[in-house]
Amino acid sequence: MLKVYVANETGKLKKVILGIANSNGPTPKVEEAYDPKSLEHIIAGTYPLEADMILEMNAFNAVFEKYNVEVLRPKLIPNYNQIFTRDIGFVIEDVFIKSNILPDREQELEAIQYIIDTMDPQKVIRPSEEVHIEGGDVMLWGDYIFIGTYNGSDYKEYITARTNSHGVEFIKKLFPNKKIKAFDLVKSNLEARDNALHLDCCFQPVGLNKGIIYKNGFREEADYKFLIDLFGKENLFHITRDEMYDMYSNVFSIAPNVVVSEKNFTRLNDWLRTNDFIVEEIPYAEIAKQEGLLRCTTLPLLRE
Repeated sequence: MLKVYVANETGKLKKVILGIANSNGPTPKVEEAYDPKSLEHIIAGTYPLEADMILEMNAFNAVFEKYNVEVLRPKLIPNYNQIFTRDIGFVIEDVFIKSNILPDREQELEAIQYIIDTMDPQKVIRPSEEVHIEGGDVMLWGDYIFIGTYNGSDYKEYITARTNSHGVEFIKKLFPNKKIKAFDLVKSNLEARDNALHLDCCFQPVGLNKGIIYKNGFREEADYKFLIDLFGKENLFHITRDEMYDMYSNVFSIAPNVVVSEKNFTRLNDWLRTNDFIVEEIPYAEIAKQEGLLRCTTLPLLRE
């Protein structure tokens, strides 16, 4: 039986599901875009090519091999985007939670069912239909579970609003001993520079006490201040609007002192090294054009 356990964002990684870019399908039509950044690149004719994305994901896989991480991959569905595994499920402690994702993406979940089938069925949960929650909005940090959400009354109008208040309540009920902290995120269907698609688009912890943050990704200043108070301002790397757009906060931790980052994130990578992190730099700028980066393409199953 496959053991799953994740209690934080940065513990030593043992097992992960990494997405795949093979047979990714044609460039979507404008009306098929799931987020404003993909839309921007579809219109501009700069949408990423499958061959380039395969190279980027192979580079990520090579880093996992270097650190002896067991990598599982989804089953291939021809002509279908299977890059962003973080959206379709996530692990909290020893529980695997299947996301209620956009209906068009249901097949992505079916492609990892062969892995889920090897888990303890008592520990696999699919929330009821009204619960919207995706892995990019869920972060584990000590006693806390951080959850990105959108509380606007116009939630239904935003394809970029992925986790609702029902999702927050669902996690509260499932993990009564945890401190659940929800963050109301800024959303836009049209301007990627003003859209925090998930919590990991504007915040992510690294190491044991540090983090990357974009202040204007939060609708309420109190939420930003909560993180300042919890981590200490000196421990948070503040990113700009353009850096948020480039997905600076969407790196991925393999261990408390090892961070995989995009090779063009010079300012961030320098800061990480100054703070004694080993930075594994890889190219991921093409995948970033779909408003997702390193954390989005991983589904950690087991961390120390």
